[in-house]
Amino acid sequence: MTERPHAYLRVADDLREQIKTGALTPGLKLPPQRLLAEEYGVSDILIRRALEILRNEGLIESRQGSGTFVRERPPVRRISMDRYLVDSGPQETPQTSFTHDAGITWSQYRLDKAFAWIEADERLAELFGVDVGARVLERRFVFYAVGEPSQMSRSCLLASDVEGTPVADPRHEPWPGGNTGQLRSLGIKVDKIRETTAVRMPTPDEAERLGIGTGVPVFSITRRTYAQGRVVEVADPIVIPGDRAVREDSIVL
Repeated sequence: MTERPHAYLRVADDLREQIKTGALTPGLKLPPQRLLAEEYGVSDILIRRALEILRNEGLIESRQGSGTFVRERPPVRRISMDRYLVDSGPQETPQTSFTHDAGITWSQYRLDKAFAWIEADERLAELFGVDVGARVLERRFVFYAVGEPSQMSRSCLLASDVEGTPVADPRHEPWPGGNTGQLRSLGIKVDKIRETTAVRMPTPDEAERLGIGTGVPVFSITRRTYAQGRVVEVADPIVIPGDRAVREDSIVL
């Protein structure tokens, strides 16, 4: 059989369109590669290449011993700066900015965490406005909404603010009110948050932890949290899958 070299792109385009229009519904098992090859008139090799494209885009997933399935589509999450307002005051029920914009309850929220004491490198020192080598608490989080990994972050606090306090103890995570609530418990009142957002491709580790294809772009956010003109927390980066989130900001004139 003579094949055009890029015939697999035609197959990927057609399957992608069927997934996006709902002709192939989330959770549906795709036909075996042999049958797809017969349907499209191409070889098994080209079918594998087409499926690999869709897998990298996060549209399908392979389950060992079961086959290939159309991936479930998580609800689109809207990310706006005013989400931090939920952290700034008293709470009738436990929540954070993440649970608020993910639209989940506290019981539907889970957090993987890893804490370490490090010395600030040049980038971290510049973001904090401190000397290189300053002692910092590095906290790495993976945020889950209803069991699905939805966000990662590397959040850092100055040892001079938190060492020896409950904030430095991972057993207290997740903490209602997030960083703002933690700092407030230490007498530090957050009065400004600044974020810088970029869009990039995920690292292999990010793709694995977030359960996305390596071809799915992510939001990469650097956050600086201020109190009385001083940076008291740096998150660098916050990583959010771009296929399940939109950035939403408002300006009042």
